[in-house]
Amino acid sequence: MKRLLSLATLYPNAHAPRFGTFVARGLEALAARDDWQVSVISPIGVPPVAFGEYRALAAAAVDGVEHGVEVHRPRFTLVPKLGGPFNPWLIARAVLPLARRLHAETPFDLVDAQFFYPDGPAAARVAKALGLPFAIKARGADISYWGARPYALQQMREAAWDAAGLLAVSAALAEDMAGLGFPRGKIALHYTGLDRDLFRPLDRIECRRRVAEHFGFELPAGAPLLATVGALIGRKGQEFVIRALARLPEAHLVLVGMGPDKAKLETLAASLGVGARVHFLGSLEHTLLPVVLSASDAMVLPSASEGLANAWVEALACGCPLVITDAGGAREVVTSHEAGVIVERSADAIVAGVARLLADPPAREKVAAMAARFSWQAHAEALDRIYSGILHRD
Repeated sequence: MKRLLSLATLYPNAHAPRFGTFVARGLEALAARDDWQVSVISPIGVPPVAFGEYRALAAAAVDGVEHGVEVHRPRFTLVPKLGGPFNPWLIARAVLPLARRLHAETPFDLVDAQFFYPDGPAAARVAKALGLPFAIKARGADISYWGARPYALQQMREAAWDAAGLLAVSAALAEDMAGLGFPRGKIALHYTGLDRDLFRPLDRIECRRRVAEHFGFELPAGAPLLATVGALIGRKGQEFVIRALARLPEAHLVLVGMGPDKAKLETLAASLGVGARVHFLGSLEHTLLPVVLSASDAMVLPSASEGLANAWVEALACGCPLVITDAGGAREVVTSHEAGVIVERSADAIVAGVARLLADPPAREKVAAMAARFSWQAHAEALDRIYSGILHRD
């Protein structure tokens, strides 16, 4: 039995149950194997005086065994907006006593970080203190956002060179990492997984009816339905989709996700006269997301940057083709017309891409086949190969 200690600031908790679910599913899949035991330390940042949502977040710092994984949620001191340069050190300081105790009780073989910053440099400190090899996974925003900040990049580079292995969710992201000065020879490709029992094509007509009824809007028969799945932030580009909707007069748009841009997007939709056709669904349970995707004619996500978005793969698995920008691993997913189209990041390009798919829609079973290589079992098998290789070398 090999034992992994995983450091993950991106992980679900009682306050944010949908936060980092893909991280949890991947580690749960590894733990479900007969040869791995997984413990997660998911540090929760709370200011010295917990106010607003931080009060609820502090209350979510609860330990437990979740889907076969032992999860610990210690708190660390967070300084909102100013603590970026110091967070890896603050996390390591908070985590180390717990990590030492767990390691003394039953020794670990490997430490990993599930996000490159602040998790990566923090995991490097923990692993050094325990005398263990460590690996760091890059997912997209951790490279594009934190890699553009000199104080973070310096810490990321140091951790990358000290690491026994690095993982990237797409080949494009691996090249971005190498471009930042990370050791290319250490980077292994590790694609996301997928719950194949949950994400599959469902009856489209019934799903359209359910979505309209559940969220309380009218969806005329034959009206195209577009979905955008992602946090409501500028990087995801919902603004471009709403602008495109003004030139797709019969189409409706459902936005899945929460974020600070919601009010701005609502105002934009109203100003363009499409407010009645833009529906904000909020954060959805995964059991409802396949219904929304199965009901939709296309999943439109004009991201400025990505690693390899789980939303891309989940949409394909439900028979919903993509209209996405050439970000991250887009060309590793959209490899034929059945998967959808890659467009420029503009309203004009989105209109053209959606029109192309509506005029010549690919068969849903062929769209779903484009996601056939993704599963959590395959994800766990690949992770086992990568991590076992590290331990063998060590």
